[in-house]
Amino acid sequence: MGLFTSTRHTSKAELAEVAEPTPAEQSTAPSVDMSVDLGGVTLPSPMMTASGCAANGQELARFFDLRELGAFVTKSVMAHPRSGRGTPRMAETPSGMLNSIGLQGPGIHAFVEKDLAWLKARGARALVSIAGNTSGEFADVAAVLRGSDAFDAVVGVEVNISCPNVANRGLVFACDPLASAKVVALVREQLPRNVPLFAKLTADVTDIVSVAQAAVKAGADGLTMINTLLGMVIDTDALRPQVAGVTGGLSGPAVRPVAVRAIWQTRAAMREGRLPTVPIIGVGGVRTGRDALELVAAGASAVQVGTATFNDPSAPVRVGRELRDLLQEQGFERLTDAVGVAHERVAR
Repeated sequence: MGLFTSTRHTSKAELAEVAEPTPAEQSTAPSVDMSVDLGGVTLPSPMMTASGCAANGQELARFFDLRELGAFVTKSVMAHPRSGRGTPRMAETPSGMLNSIGLQGPGIHAFVEKDLAWLKARGARALVSIAGNTSGEFADVAAVLRGSDAFDAVVGVEVNISCPNVANRGLVFACDPLASAKVVALVREQLPRNVPLFAKLTADVTDIVSVAQAAVKAGADGLTMINTLLGMVIDTDALRPQVAGVTGGLSGPAVRPVAVRAIWQTRAAMREGRLPTVPIIGVGGVRTGRDALELVAAGASAVQVGTATFNDPSAPVRVGRELRDLLQEQGFERLTDAVGVAHERVAR
């Protein structure tokens, strides 16, 4: 008798037995260890938000528990309140977005009293992004952060030396190895040794490895790469710049190949001994687990999701699940085994 012509009805108990794996099957089911060690701090997941794309947590918390992330990356905070640039501040581009916010924020004192305290109360792990107009301001911000009551929620500090949205392009410290090193060294002095420091680099340089070398030598425990790329959009009806700040930071899928290249070059320098081996947090155009895997295979130990959250607020956790499933399909038992694996498989 054919499968669809049988008159016998399967009982509920039999259906349940088929649908639910036995305890033995569950215990032998393959799984992937997604934990990651970033500068001495172990996180349960490699997934993070990207600075500036999810404010300071309260908006995104409506969509998922922030504790599902390895760390929540805050919007870059400066010493004093900042209103940012005029409007319009954003423009769509093919496969991306241009933003010209200008580091708007409440200032470090209000941040630690309200935002960081809120993140701590929710049990979130915070990777706090800091910025400054001068190297001394970076240090001042780090000092206030360190002295705050909610500092124990901080699992690391991301030093944003590469944001292209400041009014004066000359203030992009990450375009100069010496300037990058000075900022990192001053911030490192203000933080306990058990709190890792990550220097966020820009790909708007001729040699990103030289900047990475300077940052690590100055005390960075890891690197975040890349920040947005400096871009510009012209309104072809009005024939003028589409954003009030004229230029802005390009993000989204369009920048992912640049991020992969920057991570690849930096990880290659580590493998060759030209740069001490430190963790890389990859960021740039990640929308899917396959995008994240590309960054991991190039050499990233963790992944940030930014622009994708604007149309899918749950993207950081969704991408994490997709990445885990892909690693399992590829036969990896641990995420760490996949970090930089493409270097071992490159065609010679």
